[in-house]
Amino acid sequence: MRPVRVVLTGATGFIGSAVLRELGRPPARGERAPAVRAVGRRAPSGGALVVNEWVVADHADPRTLAGVCEGADVLLNLAASIDADERRCFAVNVEGTAALMAEAVRAGVSRIVHLSTAAVYGPGPHRGIAVDEVAPAPVSAASRTRLAGEAYALAAGATVLRPGLVLGAGDRWVVPVLGQLLKAVPALWDAGKAMLSLVGVEELARLIVHTGLTGALPAGRVWHAGHPEPVRTAELLSALDRHGILAAPVDAIPWQACRERLSLSGGVPSERQLSLFAQDFWYDSREVWSASGCAPGARPLAGLAAAAQWYRTLLADAEIA
Repeated sequence: MRPVRVVLTGATGFIGSAVLRELGRPPARGERAPAVRAVGRRAPSGGALVVNEWVVADHADPRTLAGVCEGADVLLNLAASIDADERRCFAVNVEGTAALMAEAVRAGVSRIVHLSTAAVYGPGPHRGIAVDEVAPAPVSAASRTRLAGEAYALAAGATVLRPGLVLGAGDRWVVPVLGQLLKAVPALWDAGKAMLSLVGVEELARLIVHTGLTGALPAGRVWHAGHPEPVRTAELLSALDRHGILAAPVDAIPWQACRERLSLSGGVPSERQLSLFAQDFWYDSREVWSASGCAPGARPLAGLAAAAQWYRTLLADAEIA
């Protein structure tokens, strides 16, 4: 039997790189490794990421996506823009997604997994909500356009995954923003009691690959893709401290005092960013793991030990810059 032919977009990104590693794991006995066509704006300069085929394409230019799904069985669409520029986000997350999904349908791709984000829900607090239990109300260009892109993916029969905060080597947003927030407001925000939806990048990659290769989840549906167990902010900061990544604060101050102290920082980081860690942003993700038959593994903070050196180097380089 021929191997399953997988197209992976966003292959050089944070999550895409983890998915590529997952696809490259030795197959179980009696199975064949998938044949992978990796798609990105540029091929990697090093030789660490080995695939069957590299295709240089850009979602911002739909013409470059022509033919990328030809002969494929599975499409894993992880390409996205989180730029502050609305035009760039619209070009990649809406027009690019629409063009790619049209290519997948034309090529007869049988399974599609599309990565979105829980940020489409907008301002919280959100505590243990199910998919669309509250109406999405995105506030950023990236989340608005990613929500709009979901419609094209669902129309093509995709399984859409909405993770919350993603941790692990390659993360240039969650932990760096936490570092900025701790400098601006060096305290345990609202006593660190907020409940957060987190997922380790390796666990998310496992779920994406399992879903794509097995087709275990019904097509045309949205799923939350965090770890089933939420994590308190105090627990996250304590783990970062324990691994020598960020020093955890000692003093606890209420939310309103946090906002007032943050206002003295000049707006960088933003109140929106502080709220993401000081208020509940917890999305019920139990169903995706049970329905897919993919075990979620250890709690998301378990992966910090392996990522600690990467984070320490990243934050040290940021200090020097």
